[in-house]
Amino acid sequence: MIEFWLKLWHLSRPYKGRFVLGLVFGVLCGLMDTLVLLTLAFVFGVVFVRSREPSIDQLLKNLPAWLASAFVQAQHWVAGHVQGGANVTLLLVVGMIPLVMLARGVCSYLTSYLMGWVALRALCDLRVRLFEHLLNLPASFLTRNSTGELMSRVGDVNVLQSMIGVSMVTIIQQPISILTKLILLCMVSLKWTLIALVGLPFCVIPVAVYNRKMRRAGAGLQTEAANLSRVMHEAFTGSRIVKGYNLEKAVVDRFKANQAKFISHYMRVIRSTESPGPIIEVLGALGVAALLFYLGRDTSAVGSFLFIGSLVSMYSPVKSLVRLQSELQRTRAATARVFELLATENTLVDPPHPVPIKAAGGDVHFDHVSFAYDSKPVLHDIQLRVQPGEKVALVGKSGSGKTTLANLLLRFYDPTSGAILIAGVDLRQAAVRDLRRQMAVVTQEVILFDDTIRHNIAFGRPGATNAEIEDAARHAFAHEFIMEKPQGYDSIVGEKGTNLSVGQRQRLTIARALLRNAPILLLDEATSALDNESERTVQAALDELMKGRTTICIAHRISTIQKFDRIVVLDAGRIVETGAHTALLAQGGIYAKLYALGSTLDGGIP
Repeated sequence: MIEFWLKLWHLSRPYKGRFVLGLVFGVLCGLMDTLVLLTLAFVFGVVFVRSREPSIDQLLKNLPAWLASAFVQAQHWVAGHVQGGANVTLLLVVGMIPLVMLARGVCSYLTSYLMGWVALRALCDLRVRLFEHLLNLPASFLTRNSTGELMSRVGDVNVLQSMIGVSMVTIIQQPISILTKLILLCMVSLKWTLIALVGLPFCVIPVAVYNRKMRRAGAGLQTEAANLSRVMHEAFTGSRIVKGYNLEKAVVDRFKANQAKFISHYMRVIRSTESPGPIIEVLGALGVAALLFYLGRDTSAVGSFLFIGSLVSMYSPVKSLVRLQSELQRTRAATARVFELLATENTLVDPPHPVPIKAAGGDVHFDHVSFAYDSKPVLHDIQLRVQPGEKVALVGKSGSGKTTLANLLLRFYDPTSGAILIAGVDLRQAAVRDLRRQMAVVTQEVILFDDTIRHNIAFGRPGATNAEIEDAARHAFAHEFIMEKPQGYDSIVGEKGTNLSVGQRQRLTIARALLRNAPILLLDEATSALDNESERTVQAALDELMKGRTTICIAHRISTIQKFDRIVVLDAGRIVETGAHTALLAQGGIYAKLYALGSTLDGGIP
């Protein structure tokens, strides 16, 4: 628990000025709760002099002599003026009640406002920190965890806002209120206080029992919330498959099943939160009943408004703290995964002193590279050197390791053994951002953002001018269809480019790569989604772009690689053939067999 509070403090520390100020006003608000009761007793004694509040006398006996004397003199002076017919004095006396309530209200408002201010900003910082951390984690981590679950974990941060902004007010205010009232009760009568609080120790039992249930229910609640997010994300992103195979009912049934589990855990949370409150109220009422029974039998005992009022009002903050304890357990369960994700270390970190990479004019060397996903070997002793400006195609059946080589070059992963060098620099000795600035990537899977066409192209080189963006679009033969849009370059492409045709989307990604103008090009069959006429034109533009640049192409179609300088054939993670198109055909090996099967080189559809 201490560790959890320390984490909350670290989140709030950048705003410690307002946080501490909120604490101060919270303490004052807690003191004001008891001051309200004392004010009522004081005014009651002044207005109804004949009905002297007996607990005041008991309280004065336990106060320092100077303070008790000042209190008595003030009360007598005020009472004398009131009884003498001074209506102004009476008005001022009774006006103390709304003034104290106003002061309490101001302190309560400032506490809530300041804590809410701190909570909002601290949680925004945490949300950004978590989002940035997740983006910088290795591709292997993002592959193992579903998008819906990660989105749900980022959403779990919202639970902490209530903890800091609302619950912290209770944590500050109510203990002070309880403590001051308890001191007041003991000063009036220690014996009466012990009798009245006889049931309080038993309140610990239900609190402890339900706290354990709350932790389990809270953890289950967040897990099922993540499952709901995952189902929705999969259904929305795969809507074409869902509709095409008439899977709507199956997906909805799956959603209902997860929602039923969510409801079950949520009701457990409600039971764990609400059950201790009535139990504490009953135990508190038993204590009050025991006191009244004692006072009823003792004819010498005199009833006390201040004592009974303090006693009754003390159980409300106790109940609030118990409810808060249940909320705290749920919050800990909800945010445990958040802090766990933040504690996940990035295995692909920059070295302390990165070595600059100058890819222009440098070669790319796969030096005896082997790689395995977890314990499954994918690449075996890859020895390949790509000369500056050379165009190399990687071919092979699906699963042969072509995409893995590209992922290693982008340093989405590090080799299990061996090294990858660009211009003689091991990628692990360079900064990741510096490395990736040297490359432009066009993948078969089109990745566009729900933004304008202009911004999607500009992602290739942030800060590019409009003229440079339009020039890249022209070379990718995208300018014409862009200008046909109502807003031209400011048209929104939609989520994943849904407002564009497949060919238009691919041409935008090619324009993005053209704008980057990087020394190394990674192409994953960049023209596969284009019609024949557009393919020839765009391929010509790519040929022009590839001059003087190192190009590595993951090839699926024969037509795109016949003029490449070298073709590297992979099989089961090993390089089995290498050479130009005609030379490989003459060898009659795997490449020749793939060529004989048709126009694709991986067994896919031409």
